[in-house]
Amino acid sequence: MEAKKENREVLLSVRNLEVTFGSKRNPFKAVKGVSFDIYKGETFGLVGESGSGKTTIGRAIMRIHPTSGGEVIYKGEKINGKISKELDKKVISEIQMIFQDPMASLNERAKVDYIIAEGTYSTKKELPKKERMELVDNSLLDVGLLPEFASRFPHEFSGGQRQRIGIARALIMDPNFIIADEPISALDVSIRAQVLNLMSKLQRERDLTYLFIAHDLSVMRFISDRIAVIHKGVIVELAECEKLFEHPLHPYTQSLLSALPLADPDKEKNKELIVYHPDESHFDYADNPPEWIEIEEGHFILANAREQEEYRAKLQK
Repeated sequence: MEAKKENREVLLSVRNLEVTFGSKRNPFKAVKGVSFDIYKGETFGLVGESGSGKTTIGRAIMRIHPTSGGEVIYKGEKINGKISKELDKKVISEIQMIFQDPMASLNERAKVDYIIAEGTYSTKKELPKKERMELVDNSLLDVGLLPEFASRFPHEFSGGQRQRIGIARALIMDPNFIIADEPISALDVSIRAQVLNLMSKLQRERDLTYLFIAHDLSVMRFISDRIAVIHKGVIVELAECEKLFEHPLHPYTQSLLSALPLADPDKEKNKELIVYHPDESHFDYADNPPEWIEIEEGHFILANAREQEEYRAKLQK
């Protein structure tokens, strides 16, 4: 759990979150006791390999997946489990999601104007048709698309344009908090920077807060303020972006960073990949279990007493 920084408003808190799939006889715990805070106006990165549980956390916050333990607290109110209709409506309006696959996340049978406006039919039922269409046009303009595109179908657009439509669908709800689940991983490399720049621009203009989920640390470095590293449903390290890149302590974080491609071909050819072997990395966890501690200011890590000594020695060098 994080210590609150002075003068920073916590928008969303996740406390000991657990998400379980499968039957009662054969349960699978995908998220195991995860805790973190997201401050208003920041981009909080959640990074890990496929199957690490990062998307599951995003979907649990969105109430797509039910939680089996812990709490999700948004603006001081618990939003997981059973909540009132009024709070549910507030959550739908203020928390939005940008999905990973722009091809699968848009309804192929619906025109763009309906896709973007769909959320407003439940939260702004009394809105006149003309005003609703104005909101659609403004949302399209905000993401760099022409209002004329509203009458077209998704298959008429490229992947990058479709993802912009997905962003417009989130923006029309006038959210405070957006969960971006690998929003650029399905896009061409040339389009990725455009979408990231667009998201940064919208964040500044609208005072948005992002939970940015990805498996690529180089993307995280470009857009995140703080990064949490997740492995098999457990967060193993959390720090400010540059601190994590300069002083990665957990062996899993080190292995992710070692896999990043280098610009220098000679260095890339001769670099040494770090392979994470949990069984070898962990020091006597059976007798000396790890705990979530602040190893230095703003830098949290999952480590037992022996590992803590080792990490502190590294930081003092």
